[in-house]
Amino acid sequence: MNDKALHTLEYDKIIRRLTGLAATSLGKEEAEKLLPVRELPIVERRLAATDEAVRVGNLKGAPPFGGITDIRPSLQRAKLQGMLQPPELMEVAQFIMGSRRLRRHIAVAGEETELPLLEDLCEPLTDYKQVEDDIRRCIDDQGEVLDAASPELASVRRDIRLNEGRAREKLESLIRSSSVQKMLQETLITMRNDRYVIPVKQEYRSHFGGIVHDQSGSGATLFIEPEAVVQMNNKLRELKIKEQNEVERILRKLTAQVGERADLLAGDAEIIGMIDFIFAKASLAHAFYATLPEMNDEGRLLLRRARHPLLDMKQAVPIDIELGEGYTSIIVTGPNTGGKTVSLKTIGLLSLMAMSGLFVPAEEGSRLCVFDGIYADIGDEQSIEQSLSTFSSHMTNLISMLGQVTSKSLVLLDELGAGTDPAEGSALAIAILEHLQKLGCRLIATTHYSELKAYAYNREGIINASMEFDVATLRPTYRLLVGVPGRSNAFAIAERLGLPKSIIDHARGEVSEDELKVDSMIASLEQDRLQARSERQLAERLRAETEKLQKDFQDERFKFQEQKAKLLETAREEARQQIAKAKREAEEIISDLRRLAMEEGASVKEHKLIESRRKLEEAVPEPVARPVRGAGAKSAKIEAGDEVKVHSLGGQKGHVVELTGSGEAFVQLGIMKMKVALADLEPVRQAAASKTPVQATVVKRSRDENIRTELDLRGMALDEAIPEVDRFLDEAFLANLGQVYIIHGKGTGTLRTGVQDFLRRHKHVKSYRLGQFGEGGAGVSVAELH
Repeated sequence: MNDKALHTLEYDKIIRRLTGLAATSLGKEEAEKLLPVRELPIVERRLAATDEAVRVGNLKGAPPFGGITDIRPSLQRAKLQGMLQPPELMEVAQFIMGSRRLRRHIAVAGEETELPLLEDLCEPLTDYKQVEDDIRRCIDDQGEVLDAASPELASVRRDIRLNEGRAREKLESLIRSSSVQKMLQETLITMRNDRYVIPVKQEYRSHFGGIVHDQSGSGATLFIEPEAVVQMNNKLRELKIKEQNEVERILRKLTAQVGERADLLAGDAEIIGMIDFIFAKASLAHAFYATLPEMNDEGRLLLRRARHPLLDMKQAVPIDIELGEGYTSIIVTGPNTGGKTVSLKTIGLLSLMAMSGLFVPAEEGSRLCVFDGIYADIGDEQSIEQSLSTFSSHMTNLISMLGQVTSKSLVLLDELGAGTDPAEGSALAIAILEHLQKLGCRLIATTHYSELKAYAYNREGIINASMEFDVATLRPTYRLLVGVPGRSNAFAIAERLGLPKSIIDHARGEVSEDELKVDSMIASLEQDRLQARSERQLAERLRAETEKLQKDFQDERFKFQEQKAKLLETAREEARQQIAKAKREAEEIISDLRRLAMEEGASVKEHKLIESRRKLEEAVPEPVARPVRGAGAKSAKIEAGDEVKVHSLGGQKGHVVELTGSGEAFVQLGIMKMKVALADLEPVRQAAASKTPVQATVVKRSRDENIRTELDLRGMALDEAIPEVDRFLDEAFLANLGQVYIIHGKGTGTLRTGVQDFLRRHKHVKSYRLGQFGEGGAGVSVAELH
């Protein structure tokens, strides 16, 4: 990619912003190396990775990069059998833990959305938890080697503490003596060269045996190791050397474990740097309110409400521009400070961002192209030192470009032909445009020359555009109008500012006839555009009113049908009650007839009795189907296996098991199967090709996007905290969290003891422990859930 264009279009400022959003030095390193690429598959893969990171952020928030540092220098030393110090080993342990947490975060998000690229990146990540556990077992949060690191170290340190106690006890008994106190500068015990000494006045040197280890600046005080403790100090020195050797042995053992896995851990560091870089791109998209652009390599470009990312979002005026469909070149005209240069930079910078895998600040549906090169000649690069005028500097840049531009390039030219005689400048500008047109590249150029407006008017593949200017306020609106060339507003501005009309008329007479024709054409086009805009706004308003009237009509129609159904239902319910009463009376009569027939031998036929009962049952009216909002006038065909709603049961959903052939169907409603009239059914969706009704329900526990992974109890009393902990653990269990953090602080320990006692008895808690280095230490309890 052309380095000059990257600088001109301020691509480096975007990279600095991106680098600042990376959470680790590994991610910053990747961000600093980012450059646009020319291969469409690579660009699409980069954008897809950014899109996945945006979705992860929306679902689960920012990933946990805490504790992850660049451990590659330490790994290299461990690989060369150099000994790592405790802080370096703790960084390795933190890195392993951070890698595991990051992988888990992406895996959990992957349960709710597809993340093929991020999951592929995480796949090679190792999990050397045993190495992490060994380091944490030997080194504490402050980076000190623990006594528990080995039995030998624990034994040596016990001996050291015992001998230190004896030495101090001996010296304290000595300095408590009244005869000795007058010889001391101060009654205290101090250390020199890792040996216990006392401060003795210079004149009493001969009263003490032993060794002089130091003296004060004035020489008045000597720091003497009395002979009585020399042997004790010697013993302490021997034990200290043993301790140092044992500590070194432990550190070398841990270093060897790290060194054996150095190459794989270094690979993990590079992967995590790439993941951090991808999430930094997602953060940049959020900061810029950017969207995912559609990409192509066919020279087609469409930007909808695009904004320059380095301008204040509230003040930047968005632009709409299309290139590569009906035309390949755009000639933009308009007044100075009207926004032409910003429009050029916006198009160029957004193209570079998209080719780098970054979202762009434009509306969804925007389309950008992968170019083999982007060339920009923007701004006045006049150089006094090199004796280059504005015209010369532009020509130098153009000559450099013309040797590199291809049909797949994007060329951005600001003030084409400026800085020289207008006649020669416009002729030269037209010649350059002709040359670039023949190459077939995509071209956007700005100019003041009216000749270029006329040139673009009848040329195939070129279209005029302008920056809108409001003559009423004498201010530019910064809106880009494609298809409308910019007109000269000098006379209109002068007239509004009060210049005498006679002078303005004389000036108009000096303008050539061709220029007047061009200006008249532009004025006509602008009038047509304003009229079209007014008519479009009127059409949109009428459409909105029509849609509102249609919605109101549908609502009223639905209310009428619903009221009609209610009235029919009421009438039929009354009829049902009357018929039920008549049925009961008829049953009593039939029962009496049957009894009489049996008693008196009368020949009352049983099938006649059954037929009479059937006729009574048929007299009961069917329930009225309630109207369904939005339902079509014609019922859809219902087949076995379809999912349906039963209106008479309040819209209860079920599956059609079998059609009876008599206008009814057997419907499975949960565990109940019942016969329902087809008129009472409404299909919800077509079943699968197998037409097999689904009767089983699978309940899957998943994490809620708002579930917390930590609970802060600091400042609470124990009786207030316990209900909060109980509720928090229930929510975490339902959200399928494997581990949660409960922050209770260190304080007096009462809250911590009460919380851990509750955790020990809680049904969802498998185990718990205090926080480790980087997790909050003794101020946090970490609970593992079932």
